[in-house]
Amino acid sequence: MEQLPVGMGARRNEDIALDLLKFVAVTASVGRPNTATAGFVAAVSTKAEDQVGHLLELYTRCLRAVEGK
Repeated sequence: MEQLPVGMGARRNEDIALDLLKFVAVTASVGRPNTATAGFVAAVSTKAEDQVGHLLELYTRCLRAVEGK
């Protein structure tokens, strides 16, 4: 596979990490309010600040993964 020159469609690591964050967050339902489903009631109530903190931590982990650290 050929490498594209910088500026010709190449993506920054931050952009790739953000896409990875979006994928993981949607797949794992991270950042969504707890909702009750049939027979299940969420016991833990999370604050918005906690959710933001978790998302920022997840973004950092995604960026490190993309950079290979």
